[in-house]
Amino acid sequence: MPAFFITATGTDAGKTFLTTALIRHLREKGRSVAAFKPVASGFDSAAIATGDTGRLLAAMQRPLSDDACETVSPWRFAAPLSPDMAAARENRAIDFSALVAFSRKAATAADIVFIEGVGGVMVPLDATHTVLDWIAALAMPGVLVAGTYLGAISHTLTALDALTHKGCPVQAIVLNETRNSSVDAAQTRATITRFARGVPVCPLPWCPDDGTAARFIAPIAAALGL
Repeated sequence: MPAFFITATGTDAGKTFLTTALIRHLREKGRSVAAFKPVASGFDSAAIATGDTGRLLAAMQRPLSDDACETVSPWRFAAPLSPDMAAARENRAIDFSALVAFSRKAATAADIVFIEGVGGVMVPLDATHTVLDWIAALAMPGVLVAGTYLGAISHTLTALDALTHKGCPVQAIVLNETRNSSVDAAQTRATITRFARGVPVCPLPWCPDDGTAARFIAPIAAALGL
């Protein structure tokens, strides 16, 4: 029953885009798949369908209801900020132990489970814990999502270094192609591969939606042993 933690170099790198494409690809093959985004900042209850939680629910063909959102993203905050700041805006705080316990239970929800993080690897969750601490506590293989913009090489290798030094296994790096980037995606991939310590670096060409992206997902799924 494999479970993977989907993290990234930063916000809007494409975590949800990748996760939903993986869900669609695996469901088409008849696999049992579940996905969770336990912590969601910038959550708009009036526009569930366009948010990360709603997109995960849609990929799993689940209703976009308040109850469904609660099961996928129990820690939801309105402000589009780091979770510690977003929670503070609402006079709330994330209980790190409860978050880890929820994630461990969620990891048993289907034959294949994806736990999607929030923001980048070093985003604070509370006063003392980051997403990196969350990944380390779960000890599940990670997937690092990055772009192909100018600067992505440094951002990707820095995140990989942080994960490695924390003892977090990285199963694959996925380069979600940045549209209209000034740098070549293939060259970016080649450079990152040289420094990636044997971690597979998988390209994900730019696509208008996750349904289209699903046809490019097979090599990424293979890198995850799926």
